[in-house]
Amino acid sequence: MTTQATVTSQQQAALTELPPPSSSFKRFLRVFLARKVVIVGLLVILALILMAIFAPVLAPHDPYAQNLANSLQKPSSEHLLGTDLLGRDVLSRIIYGSRVSLMVGIVVVLLGGTLGMAIGLISGYFGGVIDSILMRIMDAIIAIPMIILAMALGAAMGGGITNVILALGIAITPTYARLMRGQVLSIKQQDYVIAGELTGASNLRNILVHVFPNSISPLIVLITMNLGMAILAEAGLSFLGLGIAPPGAAWGAMVNDGYRYLLAHPLLSVAPGLCVMIVVLAFNIVGDALRDALDPRLRGD
Repeated sequence: MTTQATVTSQQQAALTELPPPSSSFKRFLRVFLARKVVIVGLLVILALILMAIFAPVLAPHDPYAQNLANSLQKPSSEHLLGTDLLGRDVLSRIIYGSRVSLMVGIVVVLLGGTLGMAIGLISGYFGGVIDSILMRIMDAIIAIPMIILAMALGAAMGGGITNVILALGIAITPTYARLMRGQVLSIKQQDYVIAGELTGASNLRNILVHVFPNSISPLIVLITMNLGMAILAEAGLSFLGLGIAPPGAAWGAMVNDGYRYLLAHPLLSVAPGLCVMIVVLAFNIVGDALRDALDPRLRGD
């Protein structure tokens, strides 16, 4: 009787010491927001989203309206960042360009991430010949630098936002596939996955219920960083003339249009170039903080 009472008291003490359900989330937030620069990165991303959503409200002028009489105007109260060669307001085009950058980043990551994670899940879970074939294809793609592959695909398919998205989506697919495969190879050896197989659970159920949810943490970090990478790659393709077709407002194309007048009108290139740099840096900072917060080894669990 005394022994039973002792065990019960020990169990109660252990339960008392267990952290509340919200403590894990609080610990995540504490690690994630430990550096002030992360808050700045989040504010930049929020500003980008709001600017893209409310572009018609925020833009002081029509970004596509040409007025050759106002060609290459310097900054003034009417045109805060001046005008380009065709007399279009630079600030308005930067604001509308945020829509292109954000949309390309999100859709490219959704396309490449979904395709890559599906390939990685199938390859890692089933192994064998399927794994060998899929991974050799991914190796062939990943051997080519992303921007070079995107340029080749973009040149083959032509310009335009749809082809840019397809080219970049294909280019980033192998990174998701290889990361997901590595996660699956580790997780499928866990007892709960083996138990599911022994109890007759289907492969699809095991993948969706046990394998995929436990593989997603590092992929969230990769998604965040690839958002910035996709925006940078789109800007690069637009700069080279393989991206958004004129007269569409795209930051990379604006840098290309303005570099000829860099000495006389530096804002034509510098302003959109700074936007690309700041946004990509913000996504990288937030992705790095997410990695620290989601990795139990780094957050001190």
